Amino acid sequence: MVIETNAELGTPRTNISASPDLPIKLSVVIPCYNEEEVLAELRRRILPVCQAAARGPFEVILIDDGSKDRTREIIREFQSQDIRFVGVFLSRNHGHQLALSAGLTIARGERIFIIDADLQDPPELLKEMMEKMDEGYDVVYGQRISRSGESAFKKASASAFYRVLNALTEVEIPLDTGDFRLMSRRVLNVLNTMPEQHRFVRGMISWTGFKQTPVRYHREERFAGITKYPLRKMVRFALDAISSFSITPLRLASVIGIACAGISLFVSIAVLISWIFGSTVQGWASTMIMMLFIGGVQLIMIGLLGEYVGRMYIQSKQRPLFIIEEIVREEPADDKRA
Repeated sequence: MVIETNAELGTPRTNISASPDLPIKLSVVIPCYNEEEVLAELRRRILPVCQAAARGPFEVILIDDGSKDRTREIIREFQSQDIRFVGVFLSRNHGHQLALSAGLTIARGERIFIIDADLQDPPELLKEMMEKMDEGYDVVYGQRISRSGESAFKKASASAFYRVLNALTEVEIPLDTGDFRLMSRRVLNVLNTMPEQHRFVRGMISWTGFKQTPVRYHREERFAGITKYPLRKMVRFALDAISSFSITPLRLASVIGIACAGISLFVSIAVLISWIFGSTVQGWASTMIMMLFIGGVQLIMIGLLGEYVGRMYIQSKQRPLFIIEEIVREEPADDKRA
Protein backbone atom coordinates (compact mmCIF):
# COMPACT_ATOMS: atom_id res chain seq x y z
CA MET A 1 0.00 0.00 0.00
CA VAL A 2 1.22 3.49 -0.83
CA ILE A 3 0.31 6.53 1.24
CA GLU A 4 1.00 9.71 -0.69
CA THR A 5 1.38 12.49 1.86
CA ASN A 6 2.70 15.29 -0.33
CA ALA A 7 0.05 17.72 -1.48
CA GLU A 8 -0.94 17.35 -5.13
CA LEU A 9 -2.09 20.32 -7.14
CA GLY A 10 -5.26 19.65 -9.04
CA THR A 11 -4.17 20.82 -12.47
CA PRO A 12 -6.10 18.88 -15.13
CA ARG A 13 -4.04 16.20 -16.81
CA THR A 14 -3.23 16.58 -20.45
CA ASN A 15 -1.27 13.40 -21.08
CA ILE A 16 -3.59 10.65 -19.85
CA SER A 17 -3.79 7.72 -22.23
CA ALA A 18 -5.59 4.42 -22.06
CA SER A 19 -3.59 1.26 -22.44
CA PRO A 20 -5.07 -1.85 -24.08
CA ASP A 21 -3.88 -3.89 -21.09
CA LEU A 22 -5.07 -1.41 -18.45
CA PRO A 23 -5.46 -3.60 -15.32
CA ILE A 24 -8.43 -1.68 -13.89
CA LYS A 25 -11.63 -2.31 -15.82
CA LEU A 26 -13.90 -0.03 -13.81
CA SER A 27 -13.36 3.01 -11.58
CA VAL A 28 -16.19 4.10 -9.29
CA VAL A 29 -15.79 7.76 -8.28
CA ILE A 30 -17.72 8.92 -5.20
CA PRO A 31 -17.39 12.44 -3.67
CA CYS A 32 -18.08 12.46 0.08
CA TYR A 33 -18.76 15.31 2.48
CA ASN A 34 -19.89 14.52 6.03
CA GLU A 35 -21.24 11.12 5.00
CA GLU A 36 -20.32 9.00 8.04
CA GLU A 37 -23.93 7.78 8.37
CA VAL A 38 -24.04 6.52 4.79
CA LEU A 39 -20.66 4.95 4.07
CA ALA A 40 -21.26 1.51 5.57
CA GLU A 41 -24.45 1.05 3.53
CA LEU A 42 -22.69 2.44 0.47
CA ARG A 43 -19.96 -0.19 0.78
CA ARG A 44 -22.54 -2.94 1.33
CA ARG A 45 -24.34 -2.06 -1.89
CA ILE A 46 -21.53 -0.93 -4.19
CA LEU A 47 -19.18 -3.93 -3.86
CA PRO A 48 -21.60 -6.67 -5.05
CA VAL A 49 -22.69 -4.44 -7.93
CA CYS A 50 -19.11 -3.91 -9.08
CA GLN A 51 -18.21 -7.59 -8.63
CA ALA A 52 -21.11 -8.56 -10.87
CA ALA A 53 -20.68 -5.87 -13.54
CA ALA A 54 -17.02 -4.83 -13.72
CA ARG A 55 -15.78 -7.87 -15.71
CA GLY A 56 -12.37 -7.63 -14.11
CA PRO A 57 -10.45 -5.64 -11.50
CA PHE A 58 -12.15 -2.49 -10.24
CA GLU A 59 -11.46 0.35 -7.82
CA VAL A 60 -13.78 2.42 -5.65
CA ILE A 61 -12.44 5.96 -5.22
CA LEU A 62 -13.85 7.80 -2.20
CA ILE A 63 -13.00 11.51 -2.12
CA ASP A 64 -13.22 13.21 1.27
CA ASP A 65 -14.03 16.85 0.56
CA GLY A 66 -12.84 18.30 3.86
CA SER A 67 -15.45 16.54 6.01
CA LYS A 68 -15.90 17.56 9.63
CA ASP A 69 -17.18 14.18 10.84
CA ARG A 70 -15.63 10.68 10.73
CA THR A 71 -15.81 10.36 6.94
CA ARG A 72 -12.03 10.43 6.48
CA GLU A 73 -11.45 7.89 9.25
CA ILE A 74 -14.05 5.52 7.81
CA ILE A 75 -12.52 5.75 4.33
CA ARG A 76 -9.14 4.81 5.82
CA GLU A 77 -10.74 1.80 7.50
CA PHE A 78 -12.32 0.70 4.22
CA GLN A 79 -9.00 0.92 2.42
CA SER A 80 -7.11 -0.98 5.11
CA GLN A 81 -9.68 -3.78 4.90
CA ASP A 82 -10.07 -3.91 1.11
CA ILE A 83 -7.38 -2.87 -1.38
CA ARG A 84 -10.02 -2.13 -4.00
CA PHE A 85 -10.85 1.08 -2.13
CA VAL A 86 -8.88 4.27 -2.80
CA GLY A 87 -8.99 7.16 -0.35
CA VAL A 88 -8.49 10.69 -1.67
CA PHE A 89 -8.31 13.42 0.96
CA LEU A 90 -8.56 17.04 -0.13
CA SER A 91 -6.82 19.77 1.86
CA ARG A 92 -10.12 21.55 2.54
CA ASN A 93 -13.72 21.66 1.39
CA HIS A 94 -13.62 22.51 -2.33
CA GLY A 95 -17.24 21.70 -3.20
CA HIS A 96 -18.89 18.75 -4.91
CA GLN A 97 -17.85 19.46 -8.49
CA LEU A 98 -14.17 19.99 -7.66
CA ALA A 99 -14.11 16.95 -5.36
CA LEU A 100 -15.57 14.92 -8.22
CA SER A 101 -12.96 16.37 -10.58
CA ALA A 102 -10.19 15.36 -8.16
CA GLY A 103 -11.40 11.77 -8.16
CA LEU A 104 -11.67 11.71 -11.94
CA THR A 105 -8.05 12.78 -12.38
CA ILE A 106 -6.76 9.69 -10.57
CA ALA A 107 -9.29 7.15 -11.92
CA ARG A 108 -7.48 4.35 -13.75
CA GLY A 109 -10.37 2.35 -15.15
CA GLU A 110 -11.38 1.74 -18.74
CA ARG A 111 -14.90 2.78 -17.72
CA ILE A 112 -15.75 5.33 -15.03
CA PHE A 113 -18.91 5.18 -12.93
CA ILE A 114 -19.88 8.40 -11.10
CA ILE A 115 -22.29 8.21 -8.19
CA ASP A 116 -22.98 10.28 -5.06
CA ALA A 117 -22.51 8.79 -1.61
CA ASP A 118 -26.08 9.47 -0.46
CA LEU A 119 -27.51 6.48 -2.40
CA GLN A 120 -30.34 8.49 -3.93
CA ASP A 121 -29.09 7.16 -7.26
CA PRO A 122 -29.19 3.33 -7.20
CA PRO A 123 -25.78 1.71 -7.85
CA GLU A 124 -27.65 -1.39 -9.05
CA LEU A 125 -28.19 0.39 -12.38
CA LEU A 126 -24.50 -0.13 -13.21
CA LYS A 127 -25.20 -3.48 -14.92
CA GLU A 128 -27.75 -1.91 -17.26
CA MET A 129 -25.40 1.01 -17.96
CA MET A 130 -22.57 -1.38 -18.80
CA GLU A 131 -24.82 -3.22 -21.24
CA LYS A 132 -25.79 0.08 -22.88
CA MET A 133 -22.13 0.99 -23.25
CA ASP A 134 -21.50 -2.39 -24.88
CA GLU A 135 -23.83 -1.19 -27.63
CA GLY A 136 -21.33 1.52 -28.56
CA TYR A 137 -22.22 4.46 -26.31
CA ASP A 138 -19.49 6.50 -24.62
CA VAL A 139 -21.75 8.01 -21.96
CA VAL A 140 -24.73 6.40 -20.27
CA TYR A 141 -26.41 8.87 -17.92
CA GLY A 142 -29.17 8.41 -15.39
CA GLN A 143 -32.34 10.36 -16.14
CA ARG A 144 -34.82 10.82 -13.29
CA ILE A 145 -38.44 9.87 -13.74
CA SER A 146 -39.35 10.90 -10.20
CA ARG A 147 -37.60 12.26 -7.08
CA SER A 148 -38.70 10.81 -3.74
CA GLY A 149 -38.27 12.64 -0.45
CA GLU A 150 -37.72 16.09 -1.95
CA SER A 151 -39.83 19.19 -1.44
CA ALA A 152 -42.17 20.48 -4.12
CA PHE A 153 -40.05 23.63 -4.31
CA LYS A 154 -36.84 21.69 -4.98
CA LYS A 155 -38.50 19.54 -7.63
CA ALA A 156 -40.03 22.56 -9.36
CA SER A 157 -36.84 24.65 -9.20
CA ALA A 158 -34.70 21.77 -10.50
CA SER A 159 -37.11 21.15 -13.38
CA ALA A 160 -37.17 24.85 -14.25
CA PHE A 161 -33.38 25.11 -14.01
CA TYR A 162 -32.68 22.45 -16.65
CA ARG A 163 -35.25 23.86 -19.04
CA VAL A 164 -33.99 27.43 -18.68
CA LEU A 165 -30.40 26.21 -19.07
CA ASN A 166 -31.24 24.41 -22.30
CA ALA A 167 -33.03 27.49 -23.59
CA LEU A 168 -29.94 29.62 -22.95
CA THR A 169 -27.21 27.27 -24.20
CA GLU A 170 -26.22 25.88 -27.54
CA VAL A 171 -25.06 22.61 -25.95
CA GLU A 172 -27.94 20.22 -25.35
CA ILE A 173 -27.80 19.13 -21.72
CA PRO A 174 -30.24 16.29 -20.96
CA LEU A 175 -33.18 17.25 -18.77
CA ASP A 176 -33.57 15.91 -15.23
CA THR A 177 -30.09 14.47 -14.93
CA GLY A 178 -27.28 14.72 -12.40
CA ASP A 179 -23.70 13.52 -12.39
CA PHE A 180 -24.86 9.90 -12.03
CA ARG A 181 -23.44 8.23 -15.13
CA LEU A 182 -21.01 5.77 -16.72
CA MET A 183 -18.49 7.05 -19.24
CA SER A 184 -15.66 5.67 -21.31
CA ARG A 185 -11.97 6.38 -20.85
CA ARG A 186 -11.78 8.57 -23.95
CA VAL A 187 -14.51 10.86 -22.61
CA LEU A 188 -12.63 11.13 -19.32
CA ASN A 189 -9.40 11.95 -21.16
CA VAL A 190 -11.10 14.94 -22.78
CA LEU A 191 -12.82 15.99 -19.55
CA ASN A 192 -9.55 15.98 -17.62
CA THR A 193 -8.01 18.47 -20.05
CA MET A 194 -10.72 21.08 -19.47
CA PRO A 195 -9.40 23.80 -17.12
CA GLU A 196 -12.59 25.56 -15.94
CA GLN A 197 -12.48 26.76 -12.34
CA HIS A 198 -16.27 26.96 -12.04
CA ARG A 199 -17.17 23.46 -13.11
CA PHE A 200 -20.50 22.00 -14.20
CA VAL A 201 -19.36 18.45 -14.88
CA ARG A 202 -22.56 17.08 -16.41
CA GLY A 203 -22.61 19.98 -18.88
CA MET A 204 -18.92 19.54 -19.68
CA ILE A 205 -19.52 15.87 -20.46
CA SER A 206 -22.41 16.82 -22.76
CA TRP A 207 -20.15 19.36 -24.47
CA THR A 208 -17.59 16.65 -25.36
CA GLY A 209 -20.08 15.09 -27.73
CA PHE A 210 -19.57 11.37 -28.37
CA LYS A 211 -22.49 8.98 -28.34
CA GLN A 212 -24.68 9.37 -25.24
CA THR A 213 -27.89 7.69 -24.07
CA PRO A 214 -30.08 7.73 -20.93
CA VAL A 215 -31.16 5.09 -18.46
CA ARG A 216 -34.38 6.21 -16.80
CA TYR A 217 -34.98 5.53 -13.11
CA HIS A 218 -36.86 6.61 -10.00
CA ARG A 219 -34.65 8.57 -7.62
CA GLU A 220 -34.84 7.41 -4.02
CA GLU A 221 -34.75 9.32 -0.76
CA ARG A 222 -31.37 10.02 0.81
CA PHE A 223 -30.36 6.96 2.86
CA ALA A 224 -29.26 9.05 5.87
CA GLY A 225 -27.92 12.47 6.77
CA ILE A 226 -28.92 15.82 5.32
CA THR A 227 -28.69 17.29 1.86
CA LYS A 228 -25.43 19.00 0.95
CA TYR A 229 -27.23 21.32 -1.49
CA PRO A 230 -29.26 23.93 0.43
CA LEU A 231 -30.84 26.81 -1.48
CA ARG A 232 -27.70 28.97 -1.32
CA LYS A 233 -25.58 26.28 -2.97
CA MET A 234 -28.27 25.49 -5.51
CA VAL A 235 -28.34 29.13 -6.63
CA ARG A 236 -24.55 29.24 -6.89
CA PHE A 237 -24.53 25.97 -8.81
CA ALA A 238 -27.11 27.36 -11.24
CA LEU A 239 -24.99 30.49 -11.78
CA ASP A 240 -21.94 28.32 -12.47
CA ALA A 241 -23.88 26.26 -14.98
CA ILE A 242 -25.39 29.20 -16.87
CA SER A 243 -22.24 31.34 -16.94
CA SER A 244 -20.10 28.36 -18.00
CA PHE A 245 -22.24 27.41 -20.97
CA SER A 246 -24.00 30.54 -22.16
CA ILE A 247 -23.37 34.18 -22.97
CA THR A 248 -27.10 34.72 -23.57
CA PRO A 249 -27.43 36.76 -20.34
CA LEU A 250 -24.87 39.21 -21.74
CA ARG A 251 -26.83 39.47 -24.97
CA LEU A 252 -30.00 39.91 -22.94
CA ALA A 253 -28.31 42.80 -21.13
CA SER A 254 -27.76 44.50 -24.48
CA VAL A 255 -31.38 43.97 -25.49
CA ILE A 256 -32.66 45.39 -22.19
CA GLY A 257 -30.29 48.34 -22.53
CA ILE A 258 -31.61 49.10 -26.02
CA ALA A 259 -35.19 48.75 -24.79
CA CYS A 260 -34.56 51.17 -21.92
CA ALA A 261 -32.90 53.62 -24.30
CA GLY A 262 -35.98 53.40 -26.55
CA ILE A 263 -38.34 54.06 -23.64
CA SER A 264 -36.21 57.03 -22.58
CA LEU A 265 -36.30 58.38 -26.13
CA PHE A 266 -40.10 58.25 -26.30
CA VAL A 267 -40.39 59.89 -22.89
CA SER A 268 -38.00 62.63 -24.01
CA ILE A 269 -40.08 63.26 -27.16
CA ALA A 270 -43.24 63.47 -25.05
CA VAL A 271 -41.58 65.98 -22.72
CA LEU A 272 -40.34 68.05 -25.68
CA ILE A 273 -43.81 68.13 -27.27
CA SER A 274 -45.32 69.24 -23.95
CA TRP A 275 -42.73 72.02 -23.73
CA ILE A 276 -43.42 73.20 -27.30
CA PHE A 277 -47.14 73.49 -26.66
CA GLY A 278 -46.57 75.22 -23.36
CA SER A 279 -47.98 72.49 -21.20
CA THR A 280 -46.82 72.40 -17.62
CA VAL A 281 -45.18 69.11 -16.88
CA GLN A 282 -46.13 68.02 -13.41
CA GLY A 283 -43.96 64.95 -13.76
CA TRP A 284 -42.10 64.65 -10.46
CA ALA A 285 -43.47 61.17 -9.67
CA SER A 286 -43.12 59.88 -13.23
CA THR A 287 -39.58 61.29 -13.47
CA MET A 288 -38.55 59.59 -10.24
CA ILE A 289 -40.11 56.31 -11.35
CA MET A 290 -38.26 56.46 -14.65
CA MET A 291 -34.96 57.28 -12.94
CA LEU A 292 -35.36 54.46 -10.46
CA PHE A 293 -36.33 52.05 -13.23
CA ILE A 294 -33.35 52.90 -15.43
CA GLY A 295 -31.00 52.97 -12.46
CA GLY A 296 -32.20 49.57 -11.28
CA VAL A 297 -31.75 48.06 -14.73
CA GLN A 298 -28.25 49.50 -14.95
CA LEU A 299 -27.27 48.05 -11.58
CA ILE A 300 -28.60 44.62 -12.58
CA MET A 301 -26.66 44.73 -15.84
CA ILE A 302 -23.48 45.88 -14.10
CA GLY A 303 -23.87 43.02 -11.63
CA LEU A 304 -24.33 40.57 -14.50
CA LEU A 305 -21.23 41.86 -16.28
CA GLY A 306 -19.37 41.73 -12.99
CA GLU A 307 -20.26 38.06 -12.58
CA TYR A 308 -18.64 37.20 -15.90
CA VAL A 309 -15.65 39.50 -15.40
CA GLY A 310 -15.11 38.08 -11.91
CA ARG A 311 -15.02 34.55 -13.29
CA MET A 312 -12.54 35.61 -15.95
CA TYR A 313 -10.38 37.17 -13.22
CA ILE A 314 -10.43 33.97 -11.14
CA GLN A 315 -9.66 31.86 -14.20
CA SER A 316 -6.77 34.13 -15.19
CA LYS A 317 -4.98 33.37 -11.91
CA GLN A 318 -4.46 29.79 -13.09
CA ARG A 319 -4.63 28.41 -9.58
CA PRO A 320 -5.01 24.63 -9.26
CA LEU A 321 -8.59 23.45 -9.20
CA PHE A 322 -8.04 21.56 -5.95
CA ILE A 323 -5.29 20.33 -3.65
CA ILE A 324 -5.06 16.65 -2.80
CA GLU A 325 -3.50 16.37 0.62
CA GLU A 326 -3.21 12.59 0.62
CA ILE A 327 -4.00 9.52 -1.46
CA VAL A 328 -4.24 6.09 0.17
CA ARG A 329 -4.34 3.14 -2.21
CA GLU A 330 -2.70 -0.13 -3.20
CA GLU A 331 0.29 0.39 -5.39
CA PRO A 332 0.06 -1.16 -8.88
CA ALA A 333 2.12 -4.32 -9.25
CA ASP A 334 4.28 -2.83 -12.03
CA ASP A 335 5.08 0.27 -9.96
CA LYS A 336 6.37 -1.17 -6.67
CA ARG A 337 8.74 1.03 -4.78
CA ALA A 338 11.89 -0.33 -3.23
